[in-house]
Amino acid sequence: MTKQELATKMQENQAWLPGKKVKIDFGDEGVVMLDGAAEQVSEDNGDADTTIKVSWADWQAMTEGQLDGMTAFMTGKLKVEGDMSNAMQLQGVLAKLR
Repeated sequence: MTKQELATKMQENQAWLPGKKVKIDFGDEGVVMLDGAAEQVSEDNGDADTTIKVSWADWQAMTEGQLDGMTAFMTGKLKVEGDMSNAMQLQGVLAKLR
């Protein structure tokens, strides 16, 4: 799956947190913005309530159920900036992608 396909699938499945802006930052691969206030998903970079930093490969492993989000966080493969509670709620967002 490409980042663009991910953004499209997230939009179709309404994979955002209501009223919150969460940015998934894949480093050199770009970003996906989950804008729950506008109820849209885009590849636009901008300010967010929470930023999740993770490599594209690790994100793929998480969405496929091969890497647990908490394990990724504890091993430093996933970093969170901002409101940690939003990051915790992303498990439900990931479930919408399976």
